[in-house]
Amino acid sequence: MISADRIFRDLRRTALQIGLSLALAAPATAQPAADSSYGVTGPVSGYMDFHFNKPETGDGQLDFHRFVLIFSHTFAPRIRFVAELELEHAIVEGLEEKGAVELEQAYVDFLVTRSFNLRAGMLLVPMGIINERHEPPVFNGVERPFVDTVIIPSTWFEAGAGIHGEIGRGVRYRAYVMAPLDAAGFSADEGIRNGRQEGAESNVRHVAYAGRAEYVGTTGLTLGASGWTGRSSFSIPRLDTRVSVAEADARYKTGRLELRGELAQVSITGAAALNSALRLLTGVPPNIARGLRGFYGEAGYRVWAAGPARDLVVFARYENFDTQFRMPDGFLPLKQFDRDAWVSGVTYYPDPDVAVKVDYVVQRNRSGVVKSPNSFNIGLGWWF
Repeated sequence: MISADRIFRDLRRTALQIGLSLALAAPATAQPAADSSYGVTGPVSGYMDFHFNKPETGDGQLDFHRFVLIFSHTFAPRIRFVAELELEHAIVEGLEEKGAVELEQAYVDFLVTRSFNLRAGMLLVPMGIINERHEPPVFNGVERPFVDTVIIPSTWFEAGAGIHGEIGRGVRYRAYVMAPLDAAGFSADEGIRNGRQEGAESNVRHVAYAGRAEYVGTTGLTLGASGWTGRSSFSIPRLDTRVSVAEADARYKTGRLELRGELAQVSITGAAALNSALRLLTGVPPNIARGLRGFYGEAGYRVWAAGPARDLVVFARYENFDTQFRMPDGFLPLKQFDRDAWVSGVTYYPDPDVAVKVDYVVQRNRSGVVKSPNSFNIGLGWWF
């Protein structure tokens, strides 16, 4: 017989995976029984991950990479609040490159119908597989996929508002109006990543639009497509730079076999003028591309599938991620930023909420001078 504790834990894990840590059965002790659905705070959820990373050309490092707490509060049956607070790399110390404290989510949901609901606050951009669902037990590999960090700048969050819901048989959608990227932070190696405003007095002279649709109507299959577009040159006078991000992904699970794949592409219009303007401002040509592209395919197989403490997955993933995929006229690509990687390893689940990961990463690039280092990695991740 399945215990009540196990059922309760499974409910909490499911709520966390879909990005909503909702109030469960515990009544608010300060309220009368008739009002027990109002003013409920909790439960507190979260996830953590702890890594050992050893590049082939350097010393090994231990890093408590993420400590994340997720809070929720139900004001009324149709009004809910969710917040996610994250500490990265264990410590924040002045202006040093130590770590960061980030408010990745803090929004209020107004639940109207199954097909139409309102959401406003600090939102995760609905982009790709990982950006909205990045808890350690839900993906293979110690680190998140390169495509989801270099091309899609996960974790990507911004202030905004929008709608979400589920239509028909298994079609889910999210559509938001958000603050845009700041093109002054773009670079040749990290693409648009350092252009995120992250809700810190974000400039909204021009807003951005983000959306995602998912099909989950077939058992074991999830198909997704995402888009983002916005004018992003507000910090540079007399410049008009528009950024568009398009993405498509698929996940399929049958028996012990799990497959997933993703394709993402970034388009930056006016990249030549942006390069010229940033060179005048900084004295350094940034060599920003007009097109970035990344894709990956992954296969995982449960070689041990006998339940908790006897659950082991082996996997392999190929990735290509190129932040110099298409260059503006007059600019040559930096070949060291056209990269690919093979990531292979195992994920062991002593408990469904705890993942012990080991992998080896083989990286290559198109440069004949600059070498991308291989690495050996061990990780421990959990959620609750």
